[in-house]
Amino acid sequence: MLDLRSHFSRFLGADPERLHLAAHSHHLWPDVSRDAQILAWDEAARLADGKWGPIMGEVWAEAQGHVARHLNLPDPGTVVFAQNTFDFWLRLLSCFPPDRPLRVLATDGEFHSFTRLSRRLAEDGLMAVEEIGIEPHATFAERFAQAAARGGHDLVLFSQVFFVSGFEVADLRSLVRAVRDPETFVVIDGYHGFLAVPTDLSGVADRAFYLSGGYKYAMTGEGAAFMHCPPGYGPRPRATGWYAAFSQLAAAQGGAVPYAPDGFRFMGATFDATALYRFNAVMRWLQDVGVGAAQVRGHAQALQERFVAALAEARAPLSAADLAVPLDETRRGSFLTFRRPDASALHARLAAARIVTDVRGDRLRVGFGLYHAAEDAPLAARRIAAVLG
Repeated sequence: MLDLRSHFSRFLGADPERLHLAAHSHHLWPDVSRDAQILAWDEAARLADGKWGPIMGEVWAEAQGHVARHLNLPDPGTVVFAQNTFDFWLRLLSCFPPDRPLRVLATDGEFHSFTRLSRRLAEDGLMAVEEIGIEPHATFAERFAQAAARGGHDLVLFSQVFFVSGFEVADLRSLVRAVRDPETFVVIDGYHGFLAVPTDLSGVADRAFYLSGGYKYAMTGEGAAFMHCPPGYGPRPRATGWYAAFSQLAAAQGGAVPYAPDGFRFMGATFDATALYRFNAVMRWLQDVGVGAAQVRGHAQALQERFVAALAEARAPLSAADLAVPLDETRRGSFLTFRRPDASALHARLAAARIVTDVRGDRLRVGFGLYHAAEDAPLAARRIAAVLG
């Protein structure tokens, strides 16, 4: 198994008593990200106003290239960045006609960035959402594909890995291709998938948007969300920032509002670019150590198995019987979800003991990442058993 803990020395050393088991939520940052943060500051000092040349040039292009490489995209130019995925939802939804409610097919397991906004729009009659239950997981893909094939939707959305359970939609292509109307937008929320499970978008790059970012397994922190934008979909979003015409700023601004033909058409406005410096540094580091999504997944799942076995040995209150996605299910992401009616109380007791997990309703989530090594899993199980036993 991998042991890359020395590369996370600053985060791990900042609080040695903390046991951080939430890589799926806020992955610890490798040390190279701090060097990149300082580099961004130094370049801003050196270049002042001129810093936007390299930011929108080599820094931006490098980040696009990393995303395209990990997702097997044919054209890095389809990738655009923003501070968070909520920014992208505002721009995506602004592509549709304003004279009737937006018809959406989604699941009941989507993240708050979409669900809060969609529910608010539904309150005003501006959106109608049909939700397909993600459980039972075994039949989800079939049920969702059938609903998508019926048509009548402006937008179809599903997550690559559901944040409420950790179940992975392994066959992205089949669900995307089930949408028969070529005008319908298809959006994949890949935030729990990017660099957590191997992802090949080459077969759907012409058809589906893909949202993700650096906060979780890309280990970059806030501010480096990205979206792959299939050519031809949403050529002129109304929620548009002046950076969407960045290449034409020096020209006279008259006539119809111009847009870039690639992913840049979804750009916003001035942003903090330090996250892109961090993102690039982390992606280069991963290349140097020979780690990609397959290695991240293998490492996390091996730790999951050791952890659950150690829970049983320690006779902890948590067990394999509580798992929303069992260990023998190959379609699972890089975190475990324990479904318990007392999940919130367990989370609070663990937090008081400096053990970081997270909770979503009746689900306690535990996630391992590259800053954990083999012995960390049984150690975590024993500490949890001692606190909860």
